[in-house]
Amino acid sequence: MKSKTENADLSGSEFINTNLSAAEFRDVRLAAARFVDVNFSEALFEDVALTRCVTRNANCSHLTIEDACYEGMLIDGIPVTELLRVYRSKHPAPNDGAGQGE
Repeated sequence: MKSKTENADLSGSEFINTNLSAAEFRDVRLAAARFVDVNFSEALFEDVALTRCVTRNANCSHLTIEDACYEGMLIDGIPVTELLRVYRSKHPAPNDGAGQGE
């Protein structure tokens, strides 16, 4: 059953055993929402704020993060910016100017 909800306040709602596959969320506020036992396989998150979010016990296989701000982001307690700095120092991109006195 396809339904459309606009300009609604559903704060505090619960969705239990609910199929939202292929649903589209635009201009939605999910601050302080909790997701437990949720399948986001093949979902697309675009132009999202994940500030201070926590992901635990997650299967991140084949996860892609592009064009993101990584400041303050940690993976297993390690700053992502440090991981990227070390990786890039060992694997410079072709023609990135590495070794040319940047």
